[in-house]
Amino acid sequence: MTILAARLTVSASVWGWIALGVTVTALVILIWAYARVRSWDMALRLAFVLKLLACLLLALCLAEPLLHSTRAKPGANAFAIVADNSQGMTIRDPGAAGSRGEQMKTLLTPETAPWLAQLKDQFLVRQYTFDTRLQRLSEVGDLTWQGRASAMYTALDTLNQRYQGRPMAGVLLFTDGNPTDIPTVQAAPGVPVYPVLTGTAKQPRDLAVTNVSVTQTAFEDAPVTLMADVAASGYAGKTVTVTVTSTEGAMVSQDTWDVQASEAKQVFRFRLHPDQTGVLFYTVQVTESLKNDAVAPLTEATQANNQRTIMVDRGEGPYRILYVSGRPNWEFKFLRRALEEDPQVQLVGLIRVAKREPKYDWRGRTGEQTNPLYRGYDPDDPSLAEQYDQPVLVRLNTRDKDELSEGFPAKAEDLYPYHAILLDDVDASFFTQDQMELIRKFVAERGGGLMMLGGSESLERGAYDRTPIGALLPVYVDKTLDAAASGPVRMSLTREGWLEPWARLRDNEQAEKDRLADMPAFRVVNQIRRAKPGSRVVAAANEDAPAMVVQSYGRGRSGVLTVGDVWRWGLSRPDLTADRNKFWRQTLRWLVADVPERLDLTIEQAGDQPDQAVVLRVETRDKDFTPLDDVTVTLEVAQGQDEPVTLQAEPDLKERGVYRALFRPRTSGAYLARAMISHGTELLGTVETGWTVDFEAREFQSVQVNQTLLKELAQKTGGQVVQARDLDQFVKALPAKTAPITETLVRPLWDLPGVLPLLFGLVLVCFALEWTLRRWRGLP
Repeated sequence: MTILAARLTVSASVWGWIALGVTVTALVILIWAYARVRSWDMALRLAFVLKLLACLLLALCLAEPLLHSTRAKPGANAFAIVADNSQGMTIRDPGAAGSRGEQMKTLLTPETAPWLAQLKDQFLVRQYTFDTRLQRLSEVGDLTWQGRASAMYTALDTLNQRYQGRPMAGVLLFTDGNPTDIPTVQAAPGVPVYPVLTGTAKQPRDLAVTNVSVTQTAFEDAPVTLMADVAASGYAGKTVTVTVTSTEGAMVSQDTWDVQASEAKQVFRFRLHPDQTGVLFYTVQVTESLKNDAVAPLTEATQANNQRTIMVDRGEGPYRILYVSGRPNWEFKFLRRALEEDPQVQLVGLIRVAKREPKYDWRGRTGEQTNPLYRGYDPDDPSLAEQYDQPVLVRLNTRDKDELSEGFPAKAEDLYPYHAILLDDVDASFFTQDQMELIRKFVAERGGGLMMLGGSESLERGAYDRTPIGALLPVYVDKTLDAAASGPVRMSLTREGWLEPWARLRDNEQAEKDRLADMPAFRVVNQIRRAKPGSRVVAAANEDAPAMVVQSYGRGRSGVLTVGDVWRWGLSRPDLTADRNKFWRQTLRWLVADVPERLDLTIEQAGDQPDQAVVLRVETRDKDFTPLDDVTVTLEVAQGQDEPVTLQAEPDLKERGVYRALFRPRTSGAYLARAMISHGTELLGTVETGWTVDFEAREFQSVQVNQTLLKELAQKTGGQVVQARDLDQFVKALPAKTAPITETLVRPLWDLPGVLPLLFGLVLVCFALEWTLRRWRGLP
């Protein structure tokens, strides 16, 4: 019988008093007998102790000693058996007769598991299985190992909550120790966890794409950079191939790797240049490279982790930029030519060809109120003709006849449709105070971009100091060294400029240095005093004065290009013309990047859900970018060619204009979501995005049994790791471990097998040794 604790007591009956009297009498006689010995040595002392011990043992026999033992009360405590039903259990370890799941199934089958019957005799056994969630296990045959996730911590947390306040003695956990969820605060249950090791610590042979990430830049040569982490185990001396394919299956890029070590990892970088816009999907796959078809590939632990799919959102466009100039110049001409090669960016021009004139009483012709520049156009409405007290403006590339008809926008609903504003050689007097404040809000609240170009009426010469526009610029415009100074000006990249992909025109450092050395000199630069704290100086003029400075401002970004004659860059050679055009395209792409739209759809992970559930977040704004609270948001989610699932988004109670809907994917793959926002019967617009779900990649991120994690889990919960071969011994000793409900057993010490013969044998040995020592010393 296994006991938790034991203690020995003596009965307080009449036999106890008799035993006490006999013991005292024997001690008196023993002391009197040995007191007569005149000379004591070590032998006599040992004889005295042996006889004293024999007397005490005889007295103990008369006292009727009782043994009090404590153990887990049979049938009163629950004990859980939790089995992993995820796909990771299908892996077969090197040298194993079956997969981890098959080994676990043998251990849980009553016919082949005698320990299971012993456990049920002592505890109320409850069997569970888990993959994405915890479930009851009726029969061992229900284990299929097709679960998409291994939510071990979630299962233990659920079990802990389910048995809150109920007697639970422990949890026997069958898993490989590779959970796909993250431990929460309550993930470790308040009961001991006993992980059972069914696999081996040896790493199986496997190829895996462990992680994939993507970054997008305005760098034209490679606007999309895809990073793939690849791991190879057991492929030393082999060559593997990493391939990137599109949704249609076309190969986009490929690279090879000669594996040198048995356990090796490699990071691959792919630079992509998609020729499509919108939501795109790419698949990264790793395979063994075979020299010929006659060579068979090595057998892997699993091929489910050999590929990953990732989403790239290239945007739909068009991105509209409002160019405002205080006078006709060459810059707008070359800007338009540069952007002709980028169909996603549209440049709308508002150019002042004549400044305001004082309004006098006399005119060139009697009664003429309009500017003579517009004489002969004969507009339908004479009031629309330019007046003498108004500047003469020319609109270029407008969407319709009404766009910018009143000059620079004075209302948010007219300015906010643009993504960025370029101010080129235009002074502050061109704008009213309200228009400058509107520009500041355009950047800070709407999230747009603003860049001011150099010129004789820019920056400090444009009187922008202490204005809303001057406040959002990344440089101080209160005082300059020598505004619009002339002379040879050579542009170079600063340390921060080298880190900005959009500021570079070549894909390697040496080529970029050669380009900068070959770049022609400029003649005009607005010399500013210094940049504001928090801004970034991307380029320098003559290596000391800031030439291009940028910063984040509110939700948007602003920048200053102090060079006033960028158009000179490409006048001498065609290759320099191409560089100038590329510079403008990359700079303006950076300026409009991340500018929010009126209607926006994003994907948010719904916490760390094992089923990889996502929240579809739709943000809606009016034309002036005020939140919309009275719209209907309908979502359609489709995977490949399957029929889309329709969802109705609910308003967020904490954020105005935000609507949310929860979606739980069922299978791995690429998902495309489309949101349709309507007000009554009027469709305000649609927006779409995508994301990928890869259950296998997370499940098979590690194919080795994680014994370290299981040992840590057992240690934190007060349990222990159990080897599969030791289950019988473990179950036998289990009642002796801590349990919520225990029982106390009281019985005579003599009922224990072998105790009484052992006691009397010890008494006889003590008397015999004592007699021998006395006779040796010549005593009676």
